[in-house]
Amino acid sequence: MTGVITAGVDGSAESLAAADWAAREAALRGMPLRIVHAWLWQPLDVPAVQDQEAQAASAHTVLREAETHVAGRHPQLEVTAEAVRDTAVATLLREAEASEMLVLGSRGHGALTGFLLGSCGQQVIAAAKRPVVSVRARDGKTQGKGGEIVVGQQGPPEEGDAVLGFAFGEAAARGAALRAVRAWTLPSVFAYRPGSMRLVDEAGGLEPFERKALAEALAPWRKRFPDVPVTEHVEIGSAGQVLLSAVSDAQLLVVGRRTRRAPVGTRIGSVAHAALHHAPCPVAVVPHD
Repeated sequence: MTGVITAGVDGSAESLAAADWAAREAALRGMPLRIVHAWLWQPLDVPAVQDQEAQAASAHTVLREAETHVAGRHPQLEVTAEAVRDTAVATLLREAEASEMLVLGSRGHGALTGFLLGSCGQQVIAAAKRPVVSVRARDGKTQGKGGEIVVGQQGPPEEGDAVLGFAFGEAAARGAALRAVRAWTLPSVFAYRPGSMRLVDEAGGLEPFERKALAEALAPWRKRFPDVPVTEHVEIGSAGQVLLSAVSDAQLLVVGRRTRRAPVGTRIGSVAHAALHHAPCPVAVVPHD
């Protein structure tokens, strides 16, 4: 644990919402807030087409605006800010690795434009080694208490412990209830193996098997966080659709991202992709093995 919450800002309403969310998170956890702004749009080996002094002045203006915004709302919070002369993705990945979590702005439904330009936010979320939270400008209504923390759980009970740990920690810090969601689908005929079907038969069927798997995954975290109320939600359907149906009143959705590289490079995964594009609340993407 590195003990700092970091927000990336670019002067947009979305990034100010991200800074405000990060400030609230830092206050809840008793941690300082760090605000960063990367102002070198071009890679270092590409000639700059804009006057660098003007770029630097603009960067510091963006940073001061974010600092003023946060200080006005959270006067007791310890805040540091830095304008970094580097490309956005490189800067944010370094910041994520040195932080408890990184918070970015997202422009809402449609393609995730996230922080700065194009797919920058998506690139950061796909490669960051620490949790990254995506916040929309309209998310201010969900910042206070009220509403559940919703977390998706997939795979065997031991898989994705980092995701459940993050979600339980958020619920405990906010005094919120937790809804743990596990989606399941009917396996194809090729998935019917004697060993796996024996476990299903012992559990009494596919849905009881899935409920048992979720209960086993939650058991150690219930013991660690006995004051967090937990609802176990098991539903047939695609994981993305089931999760999105459960977050209409949530204050935060927590999903996992596998850190294993795919043949075509690092990806955020279909469930995280659906959550980032369509969830009406902030979305935390937690990397796990």
